[in-house]
Amino acid sequence: MSLAPRAVLVHRRTEYEELLARHGTHGQAAFFLSSRGRSIDEVARRHEDTRQALREVAAAVPLTWRSTRVERADLDRFLFAPEDVVVVVGQDGLVANTAKYLAGQPVVGIDTAPGRNPGVLVRHRHADAAALLRTATAAGGKAEELTMVEAVADDTQRLIALNEIYLGPSGHQTARYRLGDDGENAPAEAQASSGVLVGTGTGATGWLRSLWLERGSALPLPAPCDARLLWFVREAWPSPATGTSRVAGELARGQGLRLTVESDRIVVFGDGMESDALELTWGQSVRLGIAERSLRLVI
Repeated sequence: MSLAPRAVLVHRRTEYEELLARHGTHGQAAFFLSSRGRSIDEVARRHEDTRQALREVAAAVPLTWRSTRVERADLDRFLFAPEDVVVVVGQDGLVANTAKYLAGQPVVGIDTAPGRNPGVLVRHRHADAAALLRTATAAGGKAEELTMVEAVADDTQRLIALNEIYLGPSGHQTARYRLGDDGENAPAEAQASSGVLVGTGTGATGWLRSLWLERGSALPLPAPCDARLLWFVREAWPSPATGTSRVAGELARGQGLRLTVESDRIVVFGDGMESDALELTWGQSVRLGIAERSLRLVI
């Protein structure tokens, strides 16, 4: 007998909750903000909007379903099940934070601050939650398959991300490594830089786009569903021992970029989740390419 679907509501602490955790009381938080020229009223209003959205989304879950909630800070310890329908209530970045822990489960993005969030991934309002949950479980329900990027180390460690993967020193200073196409005979270039960024079409609205604009790159940015990645080296340093001839490129499905570490330590993390990173040491290598899995975003 198959299990009934489970709605997993993903959310994060609001700014108001973080202020209370730091300062203890509403009054102390209000004083702290006022000393910096801000009012707590707007922060408290956004907090209540988020709580109301969570309540309405929870109420929209069918009575025959199971449901649970998980906070962003607990995502790396939460076990998603195949029958889950994931409802992200919050910002676009929260969808990206969640995506790396999924394996094909449908995702519904609920925007709690329309006009404040870009709405690239959280495209819907909480009033639409009931209809979206039905779509997520219906045969032929409309969804987009968003391309993801993965990093696979030579010791089998693996990391998947929706927007981008960053490789470099944890302090964002200078790392030494060799960079080249994946393949036994592919020549690699010794480089020193503040890191390498490999991004998807979804990431083309964020960090990847900023590098693309900074470089004035002629490479066309990929769309979220395109099976194509772009990569850029950040601040490559030319010297007698290091080069700068390979600082940007694109990867199609089946192609890979390989980085071999020549520093004491390099971290690899995706979508800003530096607390959930791979750590590589001297001599280790990692391959970057399009992930086999994608994010199924309900539209």
